[in-house]
Amino acid sequence: MSMSIKLKKYLDSKNVDYEITHHKVVYTAQELAECLHVPGKVMTKVVMVKAGEKDVMTVMPACRKVDVQRLKEILKLDDVRIEKEEEFMNLFPECDVGALPPLGHLYGLDVYMDTSLTDDEYILIQTGDNKEVIRIKYEDFARLVNPKVYTFTLMAA
Repeated sequence: MSMSIKLKKYLDSKNVDYEITHHKVVYTAQELAECLHVPGKVMTKVVMVKAGEKDVMTVMPACRKVDVQRLKEILKLDDVRIEKEEEFMNLFPECDVGALPPLGHLYGLDVYMDTSLTDDEYILIQTGDNKEVIRIKYEDFARLVNPKVYTFTLMAA
């Protein structure tokens, strides 16, 4: 599966410049960053969270992990946990497992982004295809998604 038609049409309709890069299949965002020879801080990853009864998309650099306790404080909820893929993949029928684009607004989801992604001019995001990513200006991503930006991650081990 290549970049979803929905995603391509959306980016093109918003006049967003992006570059598509094809790569071998890898299993983590940090492995993807290494495969592409880019710092883990510019390769985004999506971690889906269940906040009460609601699905929430969190977006962070590949080299970081969710601090669930901090997310509970931000969301003002005690019932917050990281979801398993089988719990949310039905929300993204055109996407490969592990390759969710961080454009939750296209799926009716709130998007929470870690502040550490705001430091670079460009970020890399997955397209829904586990063999390609796109490079996009951070400011275009922020304009399109309008994420809620907080600090809620820790360095991954």
